[in-house]
Amino acid sequence: MRIAQRMNRLGTETAFEVLVKARALEAQGKAIVHLEVGEPDFPTPQNIVEAGIRALRDGKTKYTPSQGIPELRQAIAEHTSATRGIAVSPDQVVVTPGAKPIMFFSLLALVEPGDEVLYPVPGFPIYESMIKYSNGIPVPYHLREENNFRFDPDEFRAKANSKTKMIILNTPHNPTGGVFEKSDLQVVAEVANKYDITVFTDEIYWRVLYDGAFDSLLQIPGMAERAILLDGFSKTYAMTGWRLGWGVMPKEIVPHITRLQTNSNSCVAGFTQYAGVEALTGPQDAVGTMVAAFKQRRDVIVDGLNAIPGFKCLKARGAFYAYPNTRGTGWGSRKLADYILNEAGVACVSGTAFGDQSEDYVRFSYANSLENIQKALTRIRAAIEKIQD
Repeated sequence: MRIAQRMNRLGTETAFEVLVKARALEAQGKAIVHLEVGEPDFPTPQNIVEAGIRALRDGKTKYTPSQGIPELRQAIAEHTSATRGIAVSPDQVVVTPGAKPIMFFSLLALVEPGDEVLYPVPGFPIYESMIKYSNGIPVPYHLREENNFRFDPDEFRAKANSKTKMIILNTPHNPTGGVFEKSDLQVVAEVANKYDITVFTDEIYWRVLYDGAFDSLLQIPGMAERAILLDGFSKTYAMTGWRLGWGVMPKEIVPHITRLQTNSNSCVAGFTQYAGVEALTGPQDAVGTMVAAFKQRRDVIVDGLNAIPGFKCLKARGAFYAYPNTRGTGWGSRKLADYILNEAGVACVSGTAFGDQSEDYVRFSYANSLENIQKALTRIRAAIEKIQD
């Protein structure tokens, strides 16, 4: 078969590649601590599980509307209105199997060949992959350690121009755990208004915030009219395998995103959507418990990494990733990540997976138990001491 040239523009998510390597080592009998994939290790709250089971028993096993069932779109609209402080109606909501389709569909619907798209580096690798696949031109704006992984406003302004079609934001941020301040969002709004740019704001980790109140781009006057919000259930409610996400957007975009959904996935499974209604409208105690546990784990892993020679790690304000600077080891990111996997039995992701200029970093997900995190730290320290003897 001849593979279409467009497939050369499509990247991948390295965390899953590392997972495959780690599973292969486990099959050989090696014990691995998994700190590679961004997946909460908590179970889906029982009330959500029961809602899904009840929906199955009630026969919610048929096709559903491509845009999402009315009950879930209503719940999402009310949830977004309450948490972002804006008025959202159900006809602004599209429900998708996971959150990635909202990214892909938005780029396919809006970006023409030659249009520029600003995206964060380091950043979720699927941003650049989907920009390229959509025939857009990826233009990185850099989030630097010396600025707590926020952008430099002047540098950001200089990246935008009349060719810029979209800006991608992610806060709290994967892989750094950084969080944009309101002043950063105001710069984004200024640039978006100046050049008539659509802003794609990925807020999938917004509930995983350790201090202060969350600032959303949608809270800035006028931004709800030119922004697409990505949110979902995977991180907040430990529902990664349920494949349930959503987008909130201006009404004129909705038919196009829905049509892409119809042409690709048809619809989202009905029983998962009814579980989503319960997630948003039911008790929220499990979310608070999970975030408190993540905060404790963050403190342990950051302190532990900073005690390892050659590592320097900032304390994340959100999400559940530690992103240490490993320049002091003298090893490049990919080589170091492979060494830590093979020598220490700890799976992590090289910084190069998250874009250029990330050679001096690796990412650890602390969505794992304190016991396993402490075990990983002990193993990593021993492995690093070997190369420094």
